[in-house]
Amino acid sequence: MKDLDFRRMSVNERLQMMESIWSSLCQESEAIESPDWHTEILKERKAKLESGEAKFISLETLKGYNIAKN
Repeated sequence: MKDLDFRRMSVNERLQMMESIWSSLCQESEAIESPDWHTEILKERKAKLESGEAKFISLETLKGYNIAKN
C-alpha cells in the first residue's frame, strides 16, 4: 500500500476519509477484538451502577466542563 501524504489533503478530505475508514471497520466489527482491559472497565462500571455508586451529569454540564478545573 502506498503511503498517503495527509498534509496535502484538505481537512474536509481527511474527515471524509476517516468516515470511510470508520464505516468499513463498523461493517467488519466481528473481526475486531476488544482488549481485556475494556472488559475490566465495563465490569467496574456495571458494578458501580448496580451498587448505586455511579454518578451522572447532564450533557450540558459535560459540554461546560473544563478539564483544567481539576
